[in-house]
Amino acid sequence: MTSYLYPGHYDLVTPDGYIEKIEKDGKGKATAEVTISKISPAFIGYELDAKQIYFNFKSVLAQLGLNAVNEEVHFDRLHHRAHVRIFLSSIGPLAEKMLEYLTPGAYIGKLFAADERRRVRDPNYLDRMFGRSDREGRPLLSLGGMQGSELLTIEQIEGRIVAFLTLQEGVVEYTPSIWGFLPTLGLALHQKMPTRDLLRLHQKWKPFAPKECKVDEILLVSSMPLHIRTVFARVVDTLLPAGFNHTSANVLQPDTFASGDIYELYGQSNKELYDIPLEFFTLEPHREHVFFADRDQLQECLEDSKAIFQTFQTAPEPKEKRAAIFLVKGSQMLRLKSDDWIVRSPSLQPFPGISHKIRQSLMVDRYIDQQPCYPFLKAIVDGLITSQGVLFTRYFPSPLMKRMLLSDHVQTNLMRLYFQVPSRSEGNYFSQEDRALLNDLFTFGIPVYWADETSGQILQYIQRTGKISGMFVPIDRIDRFVKATFFGVYGSNLMEGNFGEELKKLLAGILEMRTSVDHPLLNQNTPLALVTGGGPGAMEMGNRMAQELDILSCANIVDFEPRPDMVVNEQRQNPYVEAKMTYRLDQLIERQAEFYLDFPIFVMGGIGTDFEYALEELRHKVGSRPHGPILLFGSPDYWREKITSRFQRNLNSGTIKGSEWLSNSFFCIQNAVQGLKIYRDFFEGKLPIGKQAPIFQEGFVTVSPTHSTPD
Repeated sequence: MTSYLYPGHYDLVTPDGYIEKIEKDGKGKATAEVTISKISPAFIGYELDAKQIYFNFKSVLAQLGLNAVNEEVHFDRLHHRAHVRIFLSSIGPLAEKMLEYLTPGAYIGKLFAADERRRVRDPNYLDRMFGRSDREGRPLLSLGGMQGSELLTIEQIEGRIVAFLTLQEGVVEYTPSIWGFLPTLGLALHQKMPTRDLLRLHQKWKPFAPKECKVDEILLVSSMPLHIRTVFARVVDTLLPAGFNHTSANVLQPDTFASGDIYELYGQSNKELYDIPLEFFTLEPHREHVFFADRDQLQECLEDSKAIFQTFQTAPEPKEKRAAIFLVKGSQMLRLKSDDWIVRSPSLQPFPGISHKIRQSLMVDRYIDQQPCYPFLKAIVDGLITSQGVLFTRYFPSPLMKRMLLSDHVQTNLMRLYFQVPSRSEGNYFSQEDRALLNDLFTFGIPVYWADETSGQILQYIQRTGKISGMFVPIDRIDRFVKATFFGVYGSNLMEGNFGEELKKLLAGILEMRTSVDHPLLNQNTPLALVTGGGPGAMEMGNRMAQELDILSCANIVDFEPRPDMVVNEQRQNPYVEAKMTYRLDQLIERQAEFYLDFPIFVMGGIGTDFEYALEELRHKVGSRPHGPILLFGSPDYWREKITSRFQRNLNSGTIKGSEWLSNSFFCIQNAVQGLKIYRDFFEGKLPIGKQAPIFQEGFVTVSPTHSTPD
């Protein structure tokens, strides 16, 4: 389980521990038994050698001159506890007095795991943080300003990155009132109360005082305002000048911002201190505030379709389980295990309706909470995930997740969304609400990818230019899809007819025609796309011809899988489809409305083709499609029997008054030569078509089979 999604957790530190027992020797020294509870299961220290575990003392105590060193650490992993024996020592009389007020129950520090694997060794890791801020506008890493500062010098020493913080001129000293504050501080430590700001009330700045260490005196120095949001920092004692030592309050957490941090040193030296050396340890990847653009390995993995399919293969079985994972790093993707995924089994109960507003709201919220991607999205909203990344989810997210997916913080951090199956209940078919969510995600700049097992490709959802619908398109074909002029083939799912070769010649001729005409819909810079219903018969023939000619082969596919009450032949997806959108059966009309063809082509077909013909006719009449020729492949007698009686009945009854001109937009052809003549005349502005052109009593124009001109 992803324990890092819970608040207050960093995997390199524990919570603060409290004194369970303390023995004082009366000479400014003591031994304390400290208990630390509620340690995260992900704490790295569980796995490290004891030499890499350090007790990080509370700074408020170190500033008074106390120091603490852990002598033994024992973990009780089963109960998420640690027992630490520490040695306390006093530096100066103020510390000796404070030691008297340290009693059982006082919280005095935590454990820090100095994991060598997490030590920052690449200077670019820090450099890229300068000039960047978190979502609150606070710098990710800087000393004295947003862009960083010349006062922060970064060097590579002994295989690690060390930053030298230039200190301000002067030191911090105490006012006499500090002595009266010590009892209050002792009590406050029992309550986990913030005390550093209270301690500042008893401190004063002594400008230009020498920063020298003297025996039995604590030296308090300060840097410029420091911001650390992306790493842990730790003072490197071995790089301090000879005679200087830093207390064990030496770790700066990644919530340090806009503070002139005080550093506590002791020892003996007549040399002056000018800077503080810090080394750095990385956070968990999801909390590093790292931008997707900086994740080269992750981007490389996502460019490999095989790696994406392998990622989904790590999801828990069986495949009916809803599962999700948020990835921020390439190595995380390459090492993914089944246990890393969040698995949920939400149960969607019928909602009571708007008349039961409170119950409706509660049930919706409960259903959202049960979604496997919810914990990740909630963690982004709550600031627990600060790095940009990609969401993998076995099933396309429920439309009820829209509010979270489009929230400001998720929109900023969610760089891509990958899914494997559109719907748990409907398989590869999207609902109307799903498609609305796809359009919203596209509008808000969140790319959506389908790891489509049918085609074995990664498809990206792309909206048609100027349209409110789109398709899933192979990544290397997106540019074509966006710029394409769309032709379409409507026809029977039962038979291809004998138009295959002529259709191929027609499409090949259009490709060639691009070099000799200059029309907004056809020119040398315009790619072509061909759309069908994606099934067998005439649709398969159209998609096959398109693929053979390297025309983008597209389909709007309806769920025609067999049902008990069904009288439609099963229409399997043909193997020549590249770009596609899928629809559930009850959205047949919405599917047809989203063909948006520039140039429809009809071949022999049944009731479905009649329906498509009527819709294209209506779109032409109301002007919702570009005004242009619609081709009817086949004999005039065939199309007369389908079209003429209806057209003449409407004409004679006066129900199409003012729209009779539609008859000059449909052209019956038998071969590619005729079709190419129609298209060329149209693109060159020579085709008699539209409201000012003649009306044809049969409801369409019959093109002469020998002269290639309208009869």
